[in-house]
Amino acid sequence: MSEKKTSVLSNGLIWFGAGVSIAEILTGTYLAPLGFGKGMLAILVGHVIGCVLLFFAGWMGARTKKSSMETAGMSFGNRGNILFAVLNVLQLVGWTGIMIYDGALAAEGVWSIGAWIWALVIGGLIVVWLLIGLSHLGKLNMIAMTLLFGLTVVLCFLIFRGDSSASVSEDLSFGAAVELSVAMPLSWFPLISDYTREAEKPFAATMVSAVTYGLVSTWMFVIGMGAAIFADTGDIAVIMVRAGVGVAGLFIIVFSTVTTTFLDAFSAGVSAISISKKIPARPFAIIVTVIGTVGAIFFPMDDITDFLYLIGSVFAPMIAVMLADYYILKEDSGEKKVNLISFFCWLAGFGLYRWLLHVDTPLGSTLPDMAMTLILTVVVKKIAGSVRRRNG
Repeated sequence: MSEKKTSVLSNGLIWFGAGVSIAEILTGTYLAPLGFGKGMLAILVGHVIGCVLLFFAGWMGARTKKSSMETAGMSFGNRGNILFAVLNVLQLVGWTGIMIYDGALAAEGVWSIGAWIWALVIGGLIVVWLLIGLSHLGKLNMIAMTLLFGLTVVLCFLIFRGDSSASVSEDLSFGAAVELSVAMPLSWFPLISDYTREAEKPFAATMVSAVTYGLVSTWMFVIGMGAAIFADTGDIAVIMVRAGVGVAGLFIIVFSTVTTTFLDAFSAGVSAISISKKIPARPFAIIVTVIGTVGAIFFPMDDITDFLYLIGSVFAPMIAVMLADYYILKEDSGEKKVNLISFFCWLAGFGLYRWLLHVDTPLGSTLPDMAMTLILTVVVKKIAGSVRRRNG
């Protein structure tokens, strides 16, 4: 891992790349049944919730100079965080496969040479990004992001020049739409500190990261929803073919997939170090990319909603416990092997999230779950502290 610090601009570019994603566009298509006005409100509410929480998760790592899983150790113990490191690696392997799968299918829709070939191309480019390294991607990311920005503006224009063809339905509740909008920022909770910890200016870099990702992700959701409503399709490749953008469309698909999936693979390597210091981060990240590429070639990964909800149920209460410890209780359990009280609060939050998925709340499941888990953590730990002091 290079000791060179990342600039505010570099962090902004990293999270711009995270936001420009086929997966974000596809998730946005799910909100079309609400209609444009109501769907837009759900996107905005969900992203405000998700990105405010994303900021506090990243600020924790920026202040302590710890990776995401190292900050988890501050709440769950220096061995207790291994569970979350393993779960995080597994979800990142899953994300890597899903992103390569979606990118390959979309690229195949524009230029049919075989989805498996596109998967290999995307996987190979991710490996190149990993070999270049986080601290040396500045100029390359600047070029890629500038081109992606221009091309997504064109894509947005092409979509919204059509007439609305989708009808409003009750297939999706407002609360469920908010939860889908929260779910994408939430998927980055266990990763953001892996990047903010390296920042030259911790607060500015964290703020720019959260705001940039929030704005770009919102834009991608709107493109996806607009595609389903105004272009009568949720298939971005179809829209690009109809619009005749050809090579430019391929660039959007391939490089947006690479810049986003690079973060998943890179963070898998960082999280692996929390499992064992003997695991080399970059080679492990490359292995994750290879596994994801193989998975994208051989396994269908079309519907990711259950995957998003599973991530939420694991990591939303985890972050809630961490926020309670760091910002309210000012406790650090990093010297302990395992903090059982933290695990009890997390398990309660996990169960609560799964239950809330069956309850239609206006703000989705994440915010109520995190609020209740945070309150539970504060109350239980204050009671436990009082008991310890009484017993001397």
